[in-house]
Amino acid sequence: MNQITQKAADVTVEVIDNEQDFTAAFEIISKCFGEQTNDAFWKAMNPGWNTPKGKSAGISRMVKRYQTVTKNNSGEPNTIHLKATVPDPQNARQRVIAGFAIWAQLSMADGQGDKPSTDVTTAADLEDLYPGNESEQRFLKQCFASFVSQRVKTLEEKASTASPATFSLDLCVVDPSFQRRGIANKLVEWGLVEAKRRGELESTTEGSAMGRFVYQKLGFKPVKEVVYDVDAEFQDRKLPPNLFMRTGTVA
Repeated sequence: MNQITQKAADVTVEVIDNEQDFTAAFEIISKCFGEQTNDAFWKAMNPGWNTPKGKSAGISRMVKRYQTVTKNNSGEPNTIHLKATVPDPQNARQRVIAGFAIWAQLSMADGQGDKPSTDVTTAADLEDLYPGNESEQRFLKQCFASFVSQRVKTLEEKASTASPATFSLDLCVVDPSFQRRGIANKLVEWGLVEAKRRGELESTTEGSAMGRFVYQKLGFKPVKEVVYDVDAEFQDRKLPPNLFMRTGTVA
């Protein structure tokens, strides 16, 4: 793994090795997706995200993912959780987490990475999230399948090639109080350096309306807007605009 700590001005990016960091990470994600963008998909994946119970459950899900990281056939972890820290505005001798990212090595080839699926049950326990609620469970199934469809299709096409894996940016968020300071750039650059170190792997992401401009500057190319194929009863929910992007050649 790329062990170099990357700095730009007062930003430091490093791999998370402490489960306690996920409390701050969930807070940042909640500010970005729950408040700033009002993302109906994320909020559905994190019911009660703005309540003590929902927050605790959301943090627990993140910790569980962290605890169950698999490794590829080279012994590298398939999922990397990153934090970006900056000096605490209230105490310059201390640092606070201002950004968070998840990078994942994905592949349909055995041993080359985690195998993605359009089936949301591979990522979440719907009955745990919404016991007996068929409607909400169906909404999540449809949103998730739509969101990852291009990611899965790309990996299916790459499965029989000499380079069947991608090192994909699964999530990248910056606390609204620290946005526009180059923090997202550093979180993305870390992953691109790691992808190169892992054998010149291609990177992909589903860029948000804000994030896609950062990603494009760093070499990601637009491929296709995510189209959410959901039932009519869900059409009034605010689903996030996402653009599937990749660093390889786009036809």
